[in-house]
Amino acid sequence: MSVYKKLPLLLLLLLSSINFMYSQAILQGVVKNGFNEPIPYANVSLKGIGLGTQAQEDGTFIIENVPYSNYKISASAVGYAEMKKSIEVTGNISNITFILENNTQLEEVELFGSREKRAEKLETLTRLPLKPNEQLQSISILSNKLIDQQNALTLSEVTKNVAGVYTFSTYGNIRESMSLRGYRGIPLLKNGVRINSDFRGVGVITDMAGVDNIQVLKGISAISQGLGGDLGSVGGVINVVTKTPKFYNGGEISLRAGSYGKVRPTFDFYGPLNKEKTIAFRVAGSYDRADSYRAKVNSERFYINPSLAWKPDDKTSIFLEMDYTDDSTTPDQGTINLGDYSTNNILKLSGSKFLGFESDRYTSVNSTYAVRFEREINNNVTVKAGYFVSDLETYSEASYAFEGGGRSGLPELTNTQRYREYSGNGRSDKNSVLQIDLVGKDIKTGFLTHTFQVGVDYRNTTFDNTAYTTNYPDDNTYVDIIDVTQPINNVLPSSISLELNPAGASGSKTKSYGFTIQDKISFTKWADVFFGLRYTSLERTKGNFIGRSLTGAKRDDAINPLAGINIKPNENIIIFGSYASSSNPMTSFYRDINGKELGTERWDQFETGVKSNWLNKALRFNITYFLTSSKNLNLQAIDPAGNFLGYYLKGGEDTRNGIEVELIGRILPNLEIIGGYSYLDAKYKDHVSYYYNSSPINTPKHTANFWARYRFDKSLKGLSLGAGAYYLGERPHNVWSRNYTHNGVVPGVKPFDLKAYTTVNIQASYQFNNKVSLDVFANNVFNETGFNAYRTVYLNRIQPATFGTTLRYKF
Repeated sequence: MSVYKKLPLLLLLLLSSINFMYSQAILQGVVKNGFNEPIPYANVSLKGIGLGTQAQEDGTFIIENVPYSNYKISASAVGYAEMKKSIEVTGNISNITFILENNTQLEEVELFGSREKRAEKLETLTRLPLKPNEQLQSISILSNKLIDQQNALTLSEVTKNVAGVYTFSTYGNIRESMSLRGYRGIPLLKNGVRINSDFRGVGVITDMAGVDNIQVLKGISAISQGLGGDLGSVGGVINVVTKTPKFYNGGEISLRAGSYGKVRPTFDFYGPLNKEKTIAFRVAGSYDRADSYRAKVNSERFYINPSLAWKPDDKTSIFLEMDYTDDSTTPDQGTINLGDYSTNNILKLSGSKFLGFESDRYTSVNSTYAVRFEREINNNVTVKAGYFVSDLETYSEASYAFEGGGRSGLPELTNTQRYREYSGNGRSDKNSVLQIDLVGKDIKTGFLTHTFQVGVDYRNTTFDNTAYTTNYPDDNTYVDIIDVTQPINNVLPSSISLELNPAGASGSKTKSYGFTIQDKISFTKWADVFFGLRYTSLERTKGNFIGRSLTGAKRDDAINPLAGINIKPNENIIIFGSYASSSNPMTSFYRDINGKELGTERWDQFETGVKSNWLNKALRFNITYFLTSSKNLNLQAIDPAGNFLGYYLKGGEDTRNGIEVELIGRILPNLEIIGGYSYLDAKYKDHVSYYYNSSPINTPKHTANFWARYRFDKSLKGLSLGAGAYYLGERPHNVWSRNYTHNGVVPGVKPFDLKAYTTVNIQASYQFNNKVSLDVFANNVFNETGFNAYRTVYLNRIQPATFGTTLRYKF
């Protein structure tokens, strides 16, 4: 081919190259966070050519006039780690998606967490992609920043910052059972799964080293958590959320030391594992050992919390999580009451005296595992799935001091004397949840906007209690007799032994299937309505526990609704009202005098109040009124002598109503506060066993809390001072029974009240630089004496004045 014939082809190629060089494209996309929420005003730029833009309020962005070429495009925002991508521009691109990772090293985290984002793993509790104030239920969030500031180590120390939450009992300082709204032992979850399936909600020990935040959902949660089989499930649930991986490097180590031989080192490391930053890890843990103000009492714990995150692409996230606690503690019965059942004469037993034996021990090993999967179908719809498992193993060998008084034919002793017995027991408790949800946010149907969840779940619970028989010498039914005014022998006689008792074993096995649908429908910017419905089918295939015997299999079905409305006078204030119900299949197979099953018990709850944000969302103020009443309680038929007649009656109308006021956040740039007050009117009504209008066990009318922390900015820069107070009102140590007996219950005798108390904590912290800080603190600084009790079985004094210091190093 001649040069002249080739010339048109060369000119065409040249013109095509020039056209490619000078062709321009439009790039469009969206910037979101890990919760699939838009990040307003994020910066998006093309490296090297000076083109860029700022995202709109809905997170979307457009960059125009982009020449065809290969680029690095990045997105960044305050509080987030920058993200970069490689793109080839050969035409318009409309689906660029950035998912930015929260960077707490840059973000100003509040006591409740981030101002703009949902708390970590809140959906495992509510299953709706909404912030706490947007949810219909009353939800309180306590961040790990608050936990660190207060140097809190226990669940009760953290949750006392939530109005109305109080300790029901510690059962000898071996567990933490929490109560809310007059219901004892509310369920405790970890990452959304039950830890202990005991229907009394006796709780477990929780280590704070791996906790990201603690979520308290108040009131009925059947819509997301299934049937309520606990005594406390109507009161609410506490969800302990563990830390998750970060896609940037960081960490912290600390050492705490304090009163009664307290030594506690902790660690927390996190970061990406590959240069593309698609795989990240985190591992946190602690070792904790301490003695006690009580002689012969000590504890030791090892805790570790490893996790892994993988983001194979911009739309998919996979998380693997584990949590392991090995705790060993001396059970401490505490002290005794020298008065009768109606008189509070609790002995302030000297700390040098211990009612038990020095070999008494309670051990618990708890492991939780989770696999979570999230896949973004588009900008508004996400599929979420999770499988959560908890495995709890406990074993106890311990003594118990009791009065006698006809028990096993034993005669009464003087009021300072007690019989001592010895026992052993074990428990295996396994819980699992498989949960799959389709979640939509801001879906338009005409003039309506929907945020919805449609999901299914499968829950499985198996627990077995192991019993032992104590072999006492000389045909005794006890070890010895002690007198609290005299020296107490704390060495268990070598003649005492335990023998496995298969006949005393008990347990239960349940599985349930659930279907849930929830929809928040927005009519305008100032009005939302909520509708929710849950169907649950629960089957028990084994059961012989505390009088609730079951032969064969039993299935219960329940439908529980949720409905409510949010009215928003402005973007920072929400006025809400709701109705919810919950069902309890525990005793549904009980029969009346004609042999007919009485059916499932039910609770109805009405709630209304105001949720609000102030000072650029740095401060939250909520006030809530609630009313809960029981329906269809299955109650034993009792004759005038107190004997069970072998059938059950239909009762109910036990009520709980009250007001909760909460304030949490920052009122000045350097002043943070928490305040709370709860008034509770809890009464038994139509009940064959309890006196009319009597109060449930351990239920106070009033609780209050306050905490403030001030950070100096100028002459004393680096110094922070904090102080707080907690008030727990009077409460009955037991129930007021008409016709039945239990531990410390005498029919017709009104139980005495545990006295109210107020504790005060103070703290000073100094930040030497961005990495090193030192805290010095005193808890219960005025050495207030108060008691938490389980009937008269355990009378445990609250912790006396303690002092400590924590040194932290962040990197």
